[in-house]
Amino acid sequence: MKLKNKVAVITGSSRGIGKATALLFAKEGANIVVNCTTNKAKGLKVVEEINKLGSQAILVQADISKPEEVKKLFDESVKKFGTVDILINNAGIGTPKELLKLTSEDWEKTFRTNVIGTFLCCQEASKIMLKKKKGKIINISSLRGLPEFGRSGYLDYCASKAAVINFTKNLAKALAPHINVNSVVPGFVDTEMSQVWDKKTRESAIKDACLKRLVKPEEIAKANLYLASDDSDAVTGTVLLVDCGFSLK
Repeated sequence: MKLKNKVAVITGSSRGIGKATALLFAKEGANIVVNCTTNKAKGLKVVEEINKLGSQAILVQADISKPEEVKKLFDESVKKFGTVDILINNAGIGTPKELLKLTSEDWEKTFRTNVIGTFLCCQEASKIMLKKKKGKIINISSLRGLPEFGRSGYLDYCASKAAVINFTKNLAKALAPHINVNSVVPGFVDTEMSQVWDKKTRESAIKDACLKRLVKPEEIAKANLYLASDDSDAVTGTVLLVDCGFSLK
């Protein structure tokens, strides 16, 4: 087992990439802190699935855009498991809007979760990790955070995910030599969100990927596992792109 007895906090883990990562990490021996903002029922179901796999898990409802709730997330994690070894910053939001319809409130809401929330979680996790001089932090960005793959209808989202990449690289310097900080950049992933796309959008995403398919959530989870395990001890400040070759078009 690659993560035996490790403790992983995974934000936004009631569904999608976060859920897939939580289940894979549990199979690899980790104890999991499942997090969601509102979907308690789905979060509890993930906890139940993890328990059936033989690992321990708790659900902590917390809105990562709020400092006091982030503190609660980590306080409850330490209270239950004694420490935090791994942080996966997976929670994020994004709502499509064209330029002239975007408001400052839209930007603030997106950045409050995607950027400030990521920062707050990294800050709390690093307090714990620095004491033992070891830890792994993985920040989930997006293909849309890369300069050439942004879209005009997602200006605030694209900018926030670009900020996550920049933040990751600089945080890796700030927390060296003891904590590894990396970013995983998913392409188009076959999750609940992508399943509501219209037929044309879905077909286009598949056609433009070199591997002619969408990425599976479990494949992002495997990338997270590599970066969370001892296999990646020499890797920090790296951006790992998992996109079925979409970026090669």
